[in-house]
Order: sequence, then C-alpha cells, then structure tokens
Amino acid sequence: MNKHDYQISKEPYYLSCGKEIDIFNASYDARLPLMLKGPTGCGKTRFVESMAYRLKKPLITVSCHEDLFASDLIGRYLLKGDETVWQDGPLTTAVRIGAICYLDEVVEARKDTSVVIHPLADDRRTLNIDKKGEVLPAHEDFIIVVSYNPGYQSVLKDLKQSTRQRFVSINMDYPPPELEAQIVSHEGGIDLTIAAQLVTLASKIRNIREHGLSEGASTRLLIYAAKLITRNISIIDACKTAICLPLTDDDALQETLNDLIEDIF
Repeated sequence: MNKHDYQISKEPYYLSCGKEIDIFNASYDARLPLMLKGPTGCGKTRFVESMAYRLKKPLITVSCHEDLFASDLIGRYLLKGDETVWQDGPLTTAVRIGAICYLDEVVEARKDTSVVIHPLADDRRTLNIDKKGEVLPAHEDFIIVVSYNPGYQSVLKDLKQSTRQRFVSINMDYPPPELEAQIVSHEGGIDLTIAAQLVTLASKIRNIREHGLSEGASTRLLIYAAKLITRNISIIDACKTAICLPLTDDDALQETLNDLIEDIF
C-alpha cells in the first residue's frame, strides 16, 4: 500500500468558474468534509482530480452504485490458500495513507454506507471496522469528498439531514459559455468557433428541460461530439449521436432536439 500509487501524475485540465478552488483549499486546510452538488457531466470529478494534483495528495475515487455495500468501502476477509487475510477497501486505504477519498454520486450507494462515513465526517475522524473490532483514526491528511446530483435524485435517494450537515457544500454548474467553449475546444481538440456552436446547442437544450428532459446536455457530451467531429463525422451526425440520442428515447423530444441542431448548424 503506497500512497504514490494514487498520486495524479499529470495535471488535469480544469478552468475555475467561481470560488470553488479557494473553498476547497480552505476546507482541506481545516480538514472539513466536502460535498459537491451539481448536474451530471459538469466537471465535479475533474475538479476533485485537479485539486488532488494541486495539493499533491493521493486520490482514491469510488463510483457509487446501488449494489455498493459498506463492506465494499471498508474491506473484508479473503481466503488465500489456507489462510484468511484481511484486505482493506478503498475508504480504509484512504484513511490509512492520508488520501482524498472521493465518493462519486454517493446517494446511489446503499443506505448503510452513510453510517460508515458519519464518524469520518465529524470531529471524531475515525473509521469503525466492525469485522476486525478496530476503530481506525484517520491520517492527518485524510479528507472525504462526496458528490451528487440534486436535480436527478428521487426522494427515496436523497441525502438525510444527518449526512448533509456534516459537509461543507459547493454548488457546481455548467461553466459560463465562454469558458465552456474553451473547455470543449481544448478537451475535444476542435476549433473554438465550432466549440462555441456546440455550447450554444447545449444551452438551448438545457432551456427545454421542463418539456420532459430529465437532464440537460452535459459538457462531457459536448466533448464527445467534438472528438467525433475531429474524426471526420459530420457536425450534425456527431451532435445527434453524442448529444441528442443519449439524452432521451422519446421520439417527439428527439425531433425537437434535431430541429435545434438544424437551426444552429
């Protein structure tokens, strides 16, 4: 278990859209747990990767899902030959080595996971490993960061107040158009003018969410479209394939989205 195995070696491309870097730095300095709230594909994960690189701290990321048990985070006993040996989970590893532990879309995990992170997200800063009868104090460099999409989650999957009130929160959203165009141009390897047109399309799609789309077009999807365009896929086909089709299966909405593409391109 080597913390250097979890270091980010190359600086991630990230453009700040507000005060999120200052707030993250201050939260880390105070060892406060942090919650990132924002829509899918707006840059939450990239932001955490960027901050881990800036702070020169190891990063352990867990993509949460409905089959994620607390034991998947903490660890379990495994049979190796004739022996039963303990293997740390990603959260335990982060607590031991002083990593930033990032739980992406935390509300997707099973409810028992929130019980696990509570002692780590208050002044105790401990992890209870029940199977070993051990209470593990967090390394002085450890912090926990969680993210979720408040516009997407159902009432059944929302975060409890007992969990929410353990975290400092940062609201994140899609970047302003000028910055988003720069991001799409850089990450997608595309001309800035075309990137700006893709951002215009995304802005129009985000404005029709109330007509039945559960999510707007993310910056990530714009980058996908840009990468297709640079590989000789026509702009219209790239937009349909990378932006419109992933957003909805509804034929009427698809027709509306296709009309937006035709208007812009």
